[in-house]
Amino acid sequence: MPKNKSHKGLAKRIKISKTGKIRFGRPHSRHLKSNKSGVQIQSYRKRRYARSGDIRALSKLLFRPLLSQEKSERRDEQREVAVTA
Repeated sequence: MPKNKSHKGLAKRIKISKTGKIRFGRPHSRHLKSNKSGVQIQSYRKRRYARSGDIRALSKLLFRPLLSQEKSERRDEQREVAVTA
């Protein structure tokens, strides 16, 4: 059986954290900024975490399990509850 190769174009555009969350730059932030507001341009500077709707497709392209921002927050809340109990 052949090896599974990760999608190199996607792998170059994202950063996978140790916990499996995906960070990436926001789209539409390269050029044509003269018609955008200053607040909108400032928001492009911040990197964003992938949401739960994208995780399934991204994990198929990269052949590894990934974690969405929502799942990560729920897991952290469950850990806090377990620690306090």
